[in-house]
Amino acid sequence: MKILVAIAFILIIGSLASALVFLMKDRGKDSRTVKALALRVGFSITLFILILLANYFGLIQPTGIRG
Repeated sequence: MKILVAIAFILIIGSLASALVFLMKDRGKDSRTVKALALRVGFSITLFILILLANYFGLIQPTGIRG
């Protein structure tokens, strides 16, 4: 489960970086930036749902705040 979360996090950061590159290259003349940001949002939502499902099926356990 940790590997899936790490891979999803890397995809989210990669999509954000590609959106920045497209923003700098295109100067707003192409929609590649919007597509990359939409992909990032999709990855983020997928990661959130994956974490919720893993919690529901008992693959991960909440630890709470330890102080």
